[in-house]
Amino acid sequence: MNFAMAKTLGRTIVRHPWSSLRDAMLLSGLMAFAVLLAWRYDLFAFIKTLADPQRTISPPEAVLLTVLFAVCVYAFIARRLAENRLDALSSSELACEMRKLREIAMQDPLTRLPNRRALLEGLEAATAACNSGDHRHAFFILDLNGFKRVNDLCGHTVGDHVLQVVVERFRGVARPSDLLARLGGDEFAMLSYDVDRSAAIAIGNRFMNTLGSGISTDGHLHELGVAIGATLLPDDGSTSEAILHNADVAMYRAKAQEGSALVFFEAAAEEQRVVREAG
Repeated sequence: MNFAMAKTLGRTIVRHPWSSLRDAMLLSGLMAFAVLLAWRYDLFAFIKTLADPQRTISPPEAVLLTVLFAVCVYAFIARRLAENRLDALSSSELACEMRKLREIAMQDPLTRLPNRRALLEGLEAATAACNSGDHRHAFFILDLNGFKRVNDLCGHTVGDHVLQVVVERFRGVARPSDLLARLGGDEFAMLSYDVDRSAAIAIGNRFMNTLGSGISTDGHLHELGVAIGATLLPDDGSTSEAILHNADVAMYRAKAQEGSALVFFEAAAEEQRVVREAG
């Protein structure tokens, strides 16, 4: 047994003291039973002859003693290594289960999109990257127009189906690298990496165009639009809170317009609004 195996065996014994003690007691019991057999059949005389310096062990005796010793050692080591493998398997299963739980915690159950928590983590990382380098990203908040009417007239089951269709359309125009998430209700958000204003405009237009045709469910055609508020990182904020707030401000301005609209946050316009409200 090499040093690495002995070290592994030692760690396993420490992790499983009771089973190791049980095995030691079992071996001790077998040894005691062997002693009783030796006493019953006067095998001690044989042992005394083995202690005689003039006595030599025959090859069959040596083989038998070696095999008995090897069997005992193998049984003990095999048990410990088997428990070590079970420990490793349990750790792997636990890690897999934890990954699944994390995925569930980061996922919207209806649309299978990342949820608000996942979006905030991505936005935190994106703002940190922008503040420490030359990266530029775009962040959008998308709020559906006319979706409340679907729920009111047709019920939430139909509304859920309409949302799933909308998500499939959004997925079709989003880039593979974009982080598209559901914030809740009929509100979505998307973080587009490494884009400038012109690219962000093209992305926003694609989202508006994808709702240009109605969504048909149960014989009803639902006409929806989308109000999109857009911000640019790092121009419109150095923290995720500021980016979220400014995108929300831009989205409400888009909401005030007729039909689908894309509005970018403008710091100067927001300052003027604050001044007017304060006055």
